[in-house]
Parts: sequence; structure tokens; C-alpha cells
Amino acid sequence: MSDILQVKDLHAYYGKGHILHGVDLRIGRGEIVSLLGRNGVGRSTLVKAVMGQVNATGSVQFKDQEMLGLKAFQIAHKGLAYVPENRDIFPTLTVEQNLILGQKKATSSPRWSIADMYRMFPRLEERRTVPAGFLSGGEQQMLTLCRSLMGDPDLIMIDEPTEGLAPKIVALVAEYLLALKEKGISVLLVEQKLAIALEISQRVYVMGHGAIVFEGTPEELKANAVVRKEWLEV
Repeated sequence: MSDILQVKDLHAYYGKGHILHGVDLRIGRGEIVSLLGRNGVGRSTLVKAVMGQVNATGSVQFKDQEMLGLKAFQIAHKGLAYVPENRDIFPTLTVEQNLILGQKKATSSPRWSIADMYRMFPRLEERRTVPAGFLSGGEQQMLTLCRSLMGDPDLIMIDEPTEGLAPKIVALVAEYLLALKEKGISVLLVEQKLAIALEISQRVYVMGHGAIVFEGTPEELKANAVVRKEWLEV
């Protein structure tokens, strides 16, 4: 499997604060990779650095092109999507208007249509004329995920998509991520919930103190009680 994303020796900074310390990470084409760790270890900083939103040094190669130094909108146009934890919807626009805004203006036929989004999440079709600010947290998460897909990305980085969601909605998110994989889209999932990460990922990384402290398969992580106790369990 060829890699769509290769992060090498990535250091990131907030002002004088040195947050990431030489992170190496790779994601294959059509692969779901989870990034695990406690709050405050640098997981969100890593995806923001890849997306050009944080000062960083090192190398971020996406589809064999260097991304460091590009602006976030330029990186997005290359086919890399980022779904932040705070569910950046447009609250005064309807569900359907939010989805239309996400569409990529391209000559080639996109992989996804608004009809695809409604098939995946029928609840969004029911609410398509409702202003997004009136949606529940779970519905807003569905909308955020679908709006990102309308840009037809090759890799989607999703920060804590199941935070605060009911188990039924968490299961829907898992189905959504597996649907992406079936379409050949790569996923970097930043998660605290071990269950969903271990269930759907091909590989997992664990972060601690701004560095990768474990890389392996879900099975290898399940078998490694020391890593789980030291870096994941509260």
C-alpha cells in the first residue's frame, strides 16, 4: 500500500511553546489510522500542523508534495480535509445550504453528491430546510462530516467526532468512516474512545508529551497493557 501522507520529524510551536517533538506518521491510501492519547498531548496540534494552521518545521508530504509552508486553503484544494472538534457549521444557513457550500468547484465528477449524504444520514434529509444552528449535537456532527466530504477529499482528518454523542450516533459515525474507506478515502481519526478506534482502524498511533510513543495494529495495542496503562487509561 502506497502512502498518501508522510509526516517526518515534525516539530510544532505555539509562540515559544514547543508542542510537537519530532513526530513521524504515515497513512496509506484507503487506510483508517487512529491517533490516540490523553487530552493535551498534542494530537489536535498535529492535525492543525498538517493543515497549515500551526507554525511547524519538518516535512509533511501529501500525495508526494510538500505541504509545509502552504496556507490551509491551498492544502484543502490539494484534497486534504480537516473536520475540527468544534463542528464549524454555518448556524444561520440551512442543512442543504451548508452542504452546497462544501462542494468543490471542479470539472471532474465528484465521488459524492448531496443525495449520497442524505442516503448515509437520512436524518439530514429530514432536516434539510432547517437552519443548522437548530440541529442537535449529533446532527451537527453528521452535517460537518458530510460538508467536508462534499469537497471530495482524498484524505480526511477528523478530530474527536464522537465527543459527547449518544452511542447510537457513535455507531453511525463508525459506519460513515467505513463507507469512506470503501470509496478509497484515507482517514486520520483523532479519538479518545478506544472502542471505535480499535474496531475500525487498520493501524493506531499513541501520543504522549508531543511525541509518538506507540505505533501498531489494534491487536498489538490490545495486547500491550503497559502502553495502555501509561498513556491512555485515566
